Amino acid sequence: VQLQASGGGLVQAGDSLTLSCQVSGRTGSRADMTWFRQVPGKERRMVAVILQSDSSTYYEDSVKGRFTIYRDSIKNTVKLQMNSLKPGDTAVYYCASGTFDPISRYYDMYVWGQGTLVTVSS
Repeated sequence: VQLQASGGGLVQAGDSLTLSCQVSGRTGSRADMTWFRQVPGKERRMVAVILQSDSSTYYEDSVKGRFTIYRDSIKNTVKLQMNSLKPGDTAVYYCASGTFDPISRYYDMYVWGQGTLVTVSS
């Protein structure tokens, strides 16, 4: 499986942006898909997950109600719709595939895409 993230850019606070993760490979559709973000000097944090089993979604508290993760099965992509962006959302965003346990919140991501930079100005 290979992942290709795109869609980052410079936006103003309050704007919307959609990130895309192109999934290629035979097992791509059988993995849980996630979006992480990382600010320089800080650890990479998961912001959204969509399960391959039933498409249930989970979000970090800071993005709940503003971000939406969803699959476009026809195009074999996973997208992250980001609304009401804040300067605090500025980060490099990565998509990743693997497994996520919604009960324990344990995850094991074994395929990563390259990052795409999102910059939100105030």
